[in-house]
Amino acid sequence: MKGYAMLGIGKTGWIEKNQPVCGSLDALVKPLAVSPCTSDIHTVWEGAIGDRHDMILGHEAVGEVVSVGSLVRDFKPGDRVLVPAITPDWGSLEAEAGFSMHSGGMLAGWKFSNFKDGVFAERFMVNEADANLALLPDGVDVASAVMLSDMVPTGFHGAELARVQYGESVCVIGIGPVGLMSVAASALRGAGRIFAVGSRPRCVDAAKQYGATDIINYRDGSISEQIAALTGGRGVDKVIVAGGDNDTFIDAVKICAPGGIIGNVNYLGSGDYVRIPRVEWGCGMGHKTIAGGLMPGGRLRMERLVSLLKYGRLDTSILLTHRFDGFEHIEDALFLMRDKPRDLIKPVVMIESD
Repeated sequence: MKGYAMLGIGKTGWIEKNQPVCGSLDALVKPLAVSPCTSDIHTVWEGAIGDRHDMILGHEAVGEVVSVGSLVRDFKPGDRVLVPAITPDWGSLEAEAGFSMHSGGMLAGWKFSNFKDGVFAERFMVNEADANLALLPDGVDVASAVMLSDMVPTGFHGAELARVQYGESVCVIGIGPVGLMSVAASALRGAGRIFAVGSRPRCVDAAKQYGATDIINYRDGSISEQIAALTGGRGVDKVIVAGGDNDTFIDAVKICAPGGIIGNVNYLGSGDYVRIPRVEWGCGMGHKTIAGGLMPGGRLRMERLVSLLKYGRLDTSILLTHRFDGFEHIEDALFLMRDKPRDLIKPVVMIESD
């Protein structure tokens, strides 16, 4: 089969590989639509998870089941399915402890394009199909549904980590597709004032559509100083870090009020340390909690998230700024994600039309 792969750090290309073989609990799936992610960029061009050779990329897809293992009960060939980026081993001790995304080791629930071939292929395998796949409901747009693989659950996890409550003030740092979903999640959870930090006009417009009340342009000066000026020096109840770099936590800690929580869902692809300002962290005693986490995966979460699309609670089509038709355009979409033109939020590649 054909797939688009990481050939080594800084190198990508089309390769031929044997079709994956399913175990008794697994499913073989063909993609209907896929989307590249910034983490693919970190993986290939920054070597964020180390060198990989001939590893097929991609972890965001909606697909159609081709075949299933002998013990799969809830899915059959021809079913259209949502494929989460995180596909845990649900029988692991880590899953029993409530951290399925780390089944088999830290971050090991992230299999696609990490240590297992990803979804940018003519066929890909999903482990533990009954526990990890979800049916795509009739009437839900395939392209919009691809955002449920990673962008929606990761952005929503930021709001979960920060424990956003109704009426609270929230600052989302970074309003790419993940940050925009953190804005949407904060609004859905009942946040009052929502600050969104970003500069690209298209992302700013989307942030307002998803519920941002205030826009902070980091090009206009210090994020923390702007927030302080707008809040009378109090800061915000909750902070969600969905972009930036290792130094972003300086501003996050500064703007977080005592008793607040910083939820991080930003993939830190380089560097050895994260910088935390000592004094603004209350010399370590400011009751400012920093919680970072990989999004949960699994069927139940996907079914709940797709219900938001089905019943009109969430519109992910706003994220889709660039569309490609045809499997051969995966490379074009990936390079677009790498180069990040100012009008880009998220590209999608339609393999087969609705």
